[in-house]
Amino acid sequence: MSEDTDAVTETDRIDLTGKLLIAMPGMSDERFEHSVVYLCAHSPEGAMGLIVNKPTEDLRLRDLVDQLDLAGGICLRDRGVYFGGPVEPGRGFVLHSADYKSEISSLQVDDRFSMTATLDVLEALATGAGPHQALLALGYAGWGPGQLESEIMANGWLTCDASEALVFADDDVGKWEAALKTLGVDALTLSASAGHA
Repeated sequence: MSEDTDAVTETDRIDLTGKLLIAMPGMSDERFEHSVVYLCAHSPEGAMGLIVNKPTEDLRLRDLVDQLDLAGGICLRDRGVYFGGPVEPGRGFVLHSADYKSEISSLQVDDRFSMTATLDVLEALATGAGPHQALLALGYAGWGPGQLESEIMANGWLTCDASEALVFADDDVGKWEAALKTLGVDALTLSASAGHA
């Protein structure tokens, strides 16, 4: 554990489950530059989230349905597949509205969002029986104990409330600025070296 992580005490830990992380300008890891991350889980053991504003270049949900030979598929609109983060990039995660619950396993994050990582959610989406809103991501963003808190303290991330309108918006490029606006922050005036009050 690094000294920065050791410096985070139990009183510094707050539960950010169901919140959005907004990457600050100057993010040292370019994979997270201008990222908006929905946190599916956050506890003293670490955090797990999905980047919701970085669609892959050339992979569509319809392509995955065809590759997996799932029945249906005609009910799908031409949805993109997102880069969810650098951990387990070959594994799929579906962040979706809470109106759907997998018969195998869904993580209900709160009363608006759930996350399912089993094939049945794709089958349900292909036949039109899936969640009203959904976003498929390959890979996820993960943090060890105290790591996310340290990154927040070092001005790596801002946090804000999540809304279905923002998370599932079609305008992926605009999600970063839209998330900042929920905090009353203008992207043009944001500095990478902002302090803590």
